Amino acid sequence: MENGKCSKCGEKDRADFQSVIEGFAPQRRNLIPILHALQGSMGYLTSEAMDAVARRLSIPASDVYGTATFYTLFATNPTGRHRLLLCDTPPCHMKGSKLIRKAVEKELGISPGETTPDESFSYGIVSCMGLCASAPAMMIDGDSYGNLTPEAIPGILAKYREEER
Repeated sequence: MENGKCSKCGEKDRADFQSVIEGFAPQRRNLIPILHALQGSMGYLTSEAMDAVARRLSIPASDVYGTATFYTLFATNPTGRHRLLLCDTPPCHMKGSKLIRKAVEKELGISPGETTPDESFSYGIVSCMGLCASAPAMMIDGDSYGNLTPEAIPGILAKYREEER
């Protein structure tokens, strides 16, 4: 960022995220809804957009950044068109998330924290999705999958690949 401006953000991008932010009352309770709306609109939360949220809500930028980086469903870097999150809490781990992890990595050809070369999938490990009763679990673009087996992974990912065609 230079002089408070994102060197990668165009004027249209700024106008787009400003219109999203201004669609909410300037109240702190709207922080998470604004971040969700921004991510839905932009794909991820840019530092410039988070600074604009802080100004709109009259809160410290550190509060916005802290919230965006605390919750695993927010992305602060560009992601693939599909975002796959695998839970690795103790319940998921005990029920086989390690095998699911290997199956995902084999199918996508990437490790956690990476994006496929064609930018179709970003892959991450999260500490909890609240799906312990159906462990092991993962989420793709907000769709939850539980009671996973390694054999199910290729079919689940094929569904998202088909959507792109």
